[in-house]
Amino acid sequence: MNRAEPLVDETLLALASQLAGKAGLGKARALSRLAGGKNNQVFRVETEASRPLVLKRYFTDPRDPRDRLRAEWEFLQHAWSRGIRAIPEPLARDAAAHAGLYSFVEGRKLLPNELKPAHIDAAIDFVLAVNVPPRASLAPASEACFTLAEHIATVERRVARLATLDPDAPQLGEAQSFVSTRLLPAWNAVESRLTIDACAAGLSMNEPIGADDRCLSPSDFGFHNALVDERGRVTFLDFEYAGCDDPAKLASDFFCQPEIPVPLVLHATFISRMAEGFKLDEKGQARCRMLLDAYRIKWTCIILNDFLPLGAARRAFADAGAWSARCAAQLAKAEAHLAGLSP
Repeated sequence: MNRAEPLVDETLLALASQLAGKAGLGKARALSRLAGGKNNQVFRVETEASRPLVLKRYFTDPRDPRDRLRAEWEFLQHAWSRGIRAIPEPLARDAAAHAGLYSFVEGRKLLPNELKPAHIDAAIDFVLAVNVPPRASLAPASEACFTLAEHIATVERRVARLATLDPDAPQLGEAQSFVSTRLLPAWNAVESRLTIDACAAGLSMNEPIGADDRCLSPSDFGFHNALVDERGRVTFLDFEYAGCDDPAKLASDFFCQPEIPVPLVLHATFISRMAEGFKLDEKGQARCRMLLDAYRIKWTCIILNDFLPLGAARRAFADAGAWSARCAAQLAKAEAHLAGLSP
């Protein structure tokens, strides 16, 4: 986590002190804003105990009912209680203030060209460790899907949202053209192919996967939400969308997140290890393979969130950076990401 300039905010400092006291770590002495949070505000907290901590304030909006604090807190508590240490320790929370206090993790983000098979192994090991029985009964993950029809509906909703972009968004015309001439035709083709592939594999579009075939998913899982320390150890972060989900969605999201792309040549290995750990049958593995392009469409839509009214509000809460520059960069990313669809 990167340091930022010291922050003078008495209300936030009082909140940090309250949570640090609840965790038995004394009072907070100073705060500094940490870079990188796209949906939340994240601060480094210096304490009387000389132990740096992290204060995280979660974005809330009436248009988005997800309880990010609860999802992250319960996932971390479950993982920490199982002896998993490749995560921050959950220390204290204040539901009314939408805030949580966590241990500070030393490290830096990987660059895309630094990604090695050992990092992928660490990610798989983490997912499998979280799912060793008995698993916690967590609520469904954000946008959890348990039928193929639900997967399609989730992507469809993302695509449909882009029909009404923020009229004040920079590069509005370019974004509208990209959505209508490239994204929509691509989605129609992917959806049609998915329906054909499901029929060929003997999969029903509306039959839910069984409880034993579901997993605890970190959600939004990838190396964009990870730090590596000087010894090469990986710590995974940001579980505000975590919960019970379809392993096929976990795997597809992992390979489709665009910030630090995971090479697709490792997809089969990832599925093989997940199949062994989760005891996925042939149909479960087929779901993992056939949903990949659908989730590439979904992530293309996510990249364009800055063009949506709610997306702009969430980014403004987390980081008051230049909207115009962000929109231009995200549109270029969306074009590149869509180009990665299977031929």
